[in-house]
Amino acid sequence: MKRIAAALLLLSLAGQTRVPAALADTQLADPRQEAAARTLMETLRCVVCQGQSIADSDATMAGDMRALVRGRIQQGERPDAIREWLISRYGDYISYDPPLSPVTWPLWLAPVVLLGIGAWLARSSFRRRR
Repeated sequence: MKRIAAALLLLSLAGQTRVPAALADTQLADPRQEAAARTLMETLRCVVCQGQSIADSDATMAGDMRALVRGRIQQGERPDAIREWLISRYGDYISYDPPLSPVTWPLWLAPVVLLGIGAWLARSSFRRRR
């Protein structure tokens, strides 16, 4: 009987969802502040989805991050300062525009190297046809 009660309790807790943060899906009253928040949110990657910005993600964590961004902008904090704080907390990966550093060099150099390899292959292919 105790096992059945424990199983029922676990099933009822598993179905519960967390209440979203207050500003997760509510726009700010000031249109300029909301525009600044929206612009910043579109440049930040959701740490759960990893392929969507926090503006587009439905994940609870993204909602918390949206609420954090809106709350800080509402308090008068600059978007650049919020971005720096989030990067210091979650790392460069959270930004869709990571800074150039020794860790991100492969990320920035890979497209140039691949383009060079493609041009070299195309050039050698055209030479053989002549």
